[in-house]
Amino acid sequence: MVIAGSDSSGGAGIQADIKTITALGSYAMTAITAVTSQNTTGINAIIPIPVNVISKQIEFTSRDIKPDAIKIGMLHSENVIKTVIKSLNKINVKRIILDPVMVAKGGQRLIDTKSIKTLKKKLLKKVTLITPNIPEAEVLSGINIKTVNDMIYAAKKINILGVKSVLVKGGHLETNKIYDVLLSNGKIKIFNSKKIITKNTHGTGCTLSSAITTFYSCGKTLKKSCELGIKYVNHAIMTGPNYGKGHGPINHLTKIEIKKFK
Repeated sequence: MVIAGSDSSGGAGIQADIKTITALGSYAMTAITAVTSQNTTGINAIIPIPVNVISKQIEFTSRDIKPDAIKIGMLHSENVIKTVIKSLNKINVKRIILDPVMVAKGGQRLIDTKSIKTLKKKLLKKVTLITPNIPEAEVLSGINIKTVNDMIYAAKKINILGVKSVLVKGGHLETNKIYDVLLSNGKIKIFNSKKIITKNTHGTGCTLSSAITTFYSCGKTLKKSCELGIKYVNHAIMTGPNYGKGHGPINHLTKIEIKKFK
């Protein structure tokens, strides 16, 4: 099950989550927290879904089909976070992956300071893995991240907040390769990936967290799920369709190269 916002442009949010989960051979259910009006150049509007509707989506759906795992994305207010926590307590799913969506690719802030405090204090303790990028990890840890060692230190600081495992994504670092740092069971694993020079990376965070959740729900270890998720996203970026005037989407059907026909 995915608890997240909708992206009208199809590159991120619920739309990216469903595409990813389906492409990897699993079945996606959703609880939509907000509807956005956006395209590759930015977000035009965010329309919140009433919290009672969010809780009904999570609980009523799970009553019929029990999720093997849950991926959480955009939680745009303190009330939404508290509502999701209450619903999680009721459905009792053990595997929970949180992508702490705080800033859109175009720079728009998607969560306020009060909500971040609630997320840190109450939600992280219920989560198996959190997958912040560097700006998000800086907010959560209070650390200015410039190096891989800073990423490791930030992961340890976030881990102290109560979350079991942390994957700090290194795409924002000025490095020749992409370094993603996983802290799990007190051990550090650094994944190295080829850095692909492109502006078309819209939805990579949503896609990665959904890919990890899918692999993890099927019984793979968290470490292996992260490794496979990172490889999937890397190839999805490489075969991206080059749509839009801004930060374009990636290719969730990575086995198929999408080409524009004249």
